Formats: sequence, structure tokens, C-alpha cells
Amino acid sequence: MSTTQGKTSSSQHNDSHHVISVKDLVLGNMRSYGIYLALIVIIVIFQILTGNRLLYPNNVVALVQQNAYVLITAIGMLMLIVATHIDLSVGSVIAFIGGLGAYAMMNWGMNWFLTIVFMIAIGLLVGVWQGFWVAYVHIPAFVVTLGGMLIFRGLATLVAGESIAVRSAPFRSIAIDYLPNVFGFWGGLDGLTLVVGAVCIILFIWMQLRKRANAIKADVPVESSAWTLLKCVIATLLIGYVTYLFAGSGNSTEGGIPIMLVIIVALVGVYWFVLNRTVFGRDIYAVGGNRKAAILSGVDTKMVDFKIFLNMGFLTAIASIAVLSRLASASAATGQGFEMDAIAAC
Repeated sequence: MSTTQGKTSSSQHNDSHHVISVKDLVLGNMRSYGIYLALIVIIVIFQILTGNRLLYPNNVVALVQQNAYVLITAIGMLMLIVATHIDLSVGSVIAFIGGLGAYAMMNWGMNWFLTIVFMIAIGLLVGVWQGFWVAYVHIPAFVVTLGGMLIFRGLATLVAGESIAVRSAPFRSIAIDYLPNVFGFWGGLDGLTLVVGAVCIILFIWMQLRKRANAIKADVPVESSAWTLLKCVIATLLIGYVTYLFAGSGNSTEGGIPIMLVIIVALVGVYWFVLNRTVFGRDIYAVGGNRKAAILSGVDTKMVDFKIFLNMGFLTAIASIAVLSRLASASAATGQGFEMDAIAAC
């Protein structure tokens, strides 16, 4: 009898959790959903204006490859902005590092892998330089990076006053090639891309179900099962369509997932974890929210400022590698306005 009562009580407890209706979810998150709706409207408009060419498979891949630098630098810029800083030197630093990389391959005979390491090292040194003035000398980041914009543009002119060509095929492949087609083509579509797309769909559905189950277990307000199902259906359709676009790119010998896309996804994943699951990420938000309170809480704000500029230098170097690989040449004019692209993306 007591066992039956216990099961009944447990069942009533599980059924009594607060379920948030679809209407409340939509209205309560309209500000966030508005961004996605705006993106859809923009895509539809340009799809019409370009005569339905915007979403051609090869065009979608080209958009990813051409705008990789925006996505990469925006990660670092976001961390700076959260911490109430800014970096106006991004474009100039990209030109400077790219010029050094091309010069090293052309005149020093440096192989492509060592060139990548060399360019990343230069980016870290730039981050150390600018981070020192901001974090320890307390010069505003706007002033430091504005000066850096002029300094590194001048250095880029010295290094690559004339265009320097990049002839290394492995280096150039970073921005223009795809992952190996290990599964072959299935009905004219890249097999590896189809497999990855299916895995992404399964992971998304699993994460949504796990999130809902954890909310029920913790006895906190949970979204309705109808809303969860709707999200899973929409995500499946979107991921499936994007998978089709990438799987249909290229030709019978190449196509699928661009190497550049893998790099971007890896960086986004790593930095999402850093910002949401590490002490350093929480410190960045603490400094940006209230610097004085963060200091009183024991946060080393100077080190946080220094690290985010060091990180910005690293990501700028990665962006420079992407740009140099895609353009296959370096010049002093490279990167003009890139900092505005990164800020706008944030």
C-alpha cells in the first residue's frame, strides 16, 4: 500500500512541473528570435535579387571561405567587447603578419608548416605588445589599438610594399580545399558531408531531449513537448538543407566540407567552452559587468585584460593565415576595414 502511494506521489510530482507554453516561449524570447527572423528575411531578399544564385552549393562554400576572417576575428573581438575593450588594429595586423608569412616562404625558403607556426608566434607577440599597454600601463584600448593600426600598417608597407606571391600548394589548400572524400559520392553528393550532417542532427535532438529531461528532473520550468518537437523538426530541416548544399558543392573529384569550415567550427566550439565553462570565461564577464566588483571579488583584472589581447593576437594570426591562403599573395593593402567587419559581426 505504501509503495503504491509512493509511486502515485512520485508520478504526481513529475506531472506537476511547470510547463512553459509555446506562446509564452515565443513572446518571451521574441528579441532573440527576431535576429533569426531578420537573417531569414535577408537571405530571402538576396536570393531573389541574385536570381536564386545566392544558395547555389558552390556559392555557399565560397561565402564561408571568403568570410572566414570575419568569423575568426569576431570571436576575439567579442571577448574584448564583453570586457569593455576594442581592437582597431585587426586589419593592419592581418596585413603585417600575412606579409611576414609570404616573405618568409618566398625569401627564406620556409616550409608551409613552419610558416604557420611563425605567423602565430608573431600574432602572439603583437597580443603581448598591445596587452601590456592596456593591462599594465592602463592606456585605453581605443588609443593603443588606434596607434597599432597605424604602426602595423606601416610595417606591412615595409614588408610587403610590393605584392608577394605564395606558391606553396599545401598552404594555399587551407582556404580552398575540402576534407578528403573518404566515403565517395552518394548519388552525386559527398558521402562524408552526409554522414556529418546526420550526426549533427542526431546530436541536436539528443541535446534537446537531454536538456528537457534535466529540467524535469530538477523540477524547474520546462518548455512544452510540442515546442521541443518543433525545434527538432526545424533544426533537422535546416541542418539537412545546409548539408545538401555542402554535399553538392565541388565536382566529381572534390567537394563537401571545406577545411576552413572545420577550422571555424573548431574555434567556435573551443571558445564557447572557454566562455561558458571555465573560470577565465566567467572572469571576462565579471570584468565586463562590473570591474570594481570583480576586483573586490579577487579577480586579477590586469591578467584578464592581458590574456584577452594575447588571445586576440592569436586569432588575428589565424585570420591572417586564412586570408593569405585564399588570396595566394600578400600586400600592404590587405585587411583594410577588417576591424569594422569583426565589430559589426559582434
